Amino acid sequence: MLGKVRQKLILLKPRHLKGQEGLVCPICERLIPDSQKDAHHLVPKSKGGKITEYLHRICHKQIHALFTESELAQQFNTAETLKNHPEMGKFITWVKSKPDQFYERTRKSARIKS
Repeated sequence: MLGKVRQKLILLKPRHLKGQEGLVCPICERLIPDSQKDAHHLVPKSKGGKITEYLHRICHKQIHALFTESELAQQFNTAETLKNHPEMGKFITWVKSKPDQFYERTRKSARIKS
């Protein structure tokens, strides 16, 4: 199922850095290597979302570790609102110092019940 998501065309205009080829993650603003590219539904599919945007895999995992699907659908359905959340801000500051291809497992937030 995840493979189908990655194969879908992105409905939003891809973000590129000037003078460089490749997609830029709208969360951490680093280039996304093909091996770390994940498609994220801005509004979860279970809540009727259709639009996706490519993110770094680590950024995508962090979003889902911090927020429930309801929160993503109602409050955090744009890159800007996600970036403005204090916990995401801490994560972004940390991950910006890492190389583009960096990946580390992300743990679920204790406030989200499985």
